[in-house]
Amino acid sequence: MDKFLHDHPVKPRTKDEKQKIINRLKRIEGQVRGIQKMVEDDRYCVDILVQISAVQSALKNVGFSVTERHINHCVSDAIRQGEGKETIEELMSVLKQFSK
Repeated sequence: MDKFLHDHPVKPRTKDEKQKIINRLKRIEGQVRGIQKMVEDDRYCVDILVQISAVQSALKNVGFSVTERHINHCVSDAIRQGEGKETIEELMSVLKQFSK
């Protein structure tokens, strides 16, 4: 990955914010394990594809949540400090990867 402007969040995530994201990711991890089992059990391809779609959607939602927080805290702080252009360029670069 390219060099990012910050190695850590400008405003650290709260314990609640972290826990919500971790819980979502653990659910997604469970869904992926479920898909692995479906493949092992030779389940119907369409059923597997539906579950893959659900995982992709869940990951996208986690990404949107992290993006929203980033905009509300990191980007807005950078704009106030006069580093908005660089931070917005960084975010746009990541969002382009996100949409592939």
